[in-house]
Amino acid sequence: MKTRRLLILFAVALISFGASGCGYNTLTTKHEHVKGQWANTETQLQRRSDLLNNLTEAAKMAGIQEQEVFGTIAKARSQLLNATSQPPQGEGGDRTPEQKQAVIDAANSFGGVMGRLLVLQEAYPDLKSNQNFMALQFEVAGTENRIATARKDYNDAVQDYNTNRARFPTVISAKLFGFKEEPYFRAEEGANQPPQINANSIRQDQK
Repeated sequence: MKTRRLLILFAVALISFGASGCGYNTLTTKHEHVKGQWANTETQLQRRSDLLNNLTEAAKMAGIQEQEVFGTIAKARSQLLNATSQPPQGEGGDRTPEQKQAVIDAANSFGGVMGRLLVLQEAYPDLKSNQNFMALQFEVAGTENRIATARKDYNDAVQDYNTNRARFPTVISAKLFGFKEEPYFRAEEGANQPPQINANSIRQDQK
């Protein structure tokens, strides 16, 4: 009787270990896919940051003196660069979910101020005819499409990973080996509204 119990316990332990091993391999594969899609997203966010910086300089060279917008842009860009330049603190050189959420928040804020800069061209006829500004704006539009695609691919990978992570018996492996839930890349509240600029805040060059 005692031998039979030992055999049953051994069988249960063996099955549990095997299930955990399979779950670990699955989680590792799917988590690596999430990491790859996140890297693609960060690449496009960096491209957007560089382009917006060039757009800002082109606007300044055209004589635009909208201090409020430029100040907000500089602050948002700094926050995004700080978030993306932080060294990864997760295992395997990956960012933790908290670090990723910080980048997501900064990216959402950054996207909002970029829209405000583009709205400026409606207030400044010279900016509409500035070839450098318009060419950069075209590049930004393409970059936004790339970001949208990268965010969708990342969210699809996160959904696949998080779903598998929450399923039994994979959830056992997730807890045993410290696989955390990954954050989705969601737009901030109100992001679907067009950016607005108070006309009274626009300061023309007085020189």
